[in-house]
Amino acid sequence: MASTAPEVKLGLGANLGQFTLLVVVNAFVGAMVGLERSILPAIAEHDFHLAARAAVLSFIVAFGISKALTNYLAGRLSDAIGRRRVLLVGWAVAIPVPFLLMWAPSWGWILFANVLLGISQGLTWSTTVIMKIDLAGPARRGFAMGLNEFAGYGAVAVSALATGYVASAYGLRPEPFYLGVGYVVLGLGLSLIVKDTHAHARKEASDHHGDTGVMTQRELFLRTSFTDPDLSSISQAGLVNNLNDGMAWGLFPLFYAATSLSLEQVAWLAAIYPGVWGIGQLFTGALSDRVGRKWLIAGGMWIQAVGIALIAASSSFAPFVGGAVLLGAGTAMVYPTLLAAIGDVAHASWRASAVGIYRLWRDLGYAIGALLAGIVADLVGVGAAIWLVAALTAGSGVVVAVRLTETLKRRRA
Repeated sequence: MASTAPEVKLGLGANLGQFTLLVVVNAFVGAMVGLERSILPAIAEHDFHLAARAAVLSFIVAFGISKALTNYLAGRLSDAIGRRRVLLVGWAVAIPVPFLLMWAPSWGWILFANVLLGISQGLTWSTTVIMKIDLAGPARRGFAMGLNEFAGYGAVAVSALATGYVASAYGLRPEPFYLGVGYVVLGLGLSLIVKDTHAHARKEASDHHGDTGVMTQRELFLRTSFTDPDLSSISQAGLVNNLNDGMAWGLFPLFYAATSLSLEQVAWLAAIYPGVWGIGQLFTGALSDRVGRKWLIAGGMWIQAVGIALIAASSSFAPFVGGAVLLGAGTAMVYPTLLAAIGDVAHASWRASAVGIYRLWRDLGYAIGALLAGIVADLVGVGAAIWLVAALTAGSGVVVAVRLTETLKRRRA
């Protein structure tokens, strides 16, 4: 007697095992980024004697551009060949990264490691996002994204703190990057037992009667980037969010060190921001399912701007902590809510591609933020660069307040 395929069901309860496994996988994805968060700017200065801020921040440019372009490809590939295959390729690309960071003989090799890291992150993080949206279905999409981003950015914080402490005890290289070898082994091993979720997306598409019109990739790119006021507002907010994160990643450790903070204090500050960001998303994602997306996004951008401004105006550890907490809280309001809003607006049949386009723009923010902050810092000072990014972040919140309609009611319609 022929066996029948198991029935595909949507929802967190029906898919709890696979959803939980994907949350753990994404924690290791985030931990890979955390390897660099507190110590790579110091390595640029001490091991490779880079003085220009733009040169120091070039690793973020390499990471941001490669991750952004790969995000776009990951969305298309996930629709074309399935999610699990893309996830496994992403982990395979990550295998050389910790070894390159340990033993790179020149800054060019560090840049190459960050190109590989960006490609890996684009494939793995994009795919875990898409797979969780597939499994959760429409009812608890914000909560699902909150859990995903909590795992990823909580792990960024823990990894940043761990590498900072290892570096203070044993040196900047190679010991902190031994952690990365473990992350790759565990992440890849767990990904081997993940099941593909493409069938869940097809089921949701068959149950949903929204905008199913067939679009070319060009039409979909233009719609998500520019012509649809909701999707384009979401995309610009994502870009500016990661613009300020790129600045924070590259300039904050140097700004803190210039005030004579110790490496351990810099590590704590590098961990507090993504730590608050990660933990906060446990609540903000679910909150957006109840109160809506728009004002969490706009308000979160404004709170980020206040946090960045507080850091720019300060010169000691305690106010730096306050600014990092505000920056993390604002980002927690924004990050899962933007992804949930994309899921509200995009039809299941083209959602993965829309997520890829959004993440293309969002992660280009890393490169734009690093370039802008580095150039301004070299011309007029690090403080001025931080103030400029605070102003841009506040302006992005205004764009959301003016252009974005509430997307949650669209999902409920």
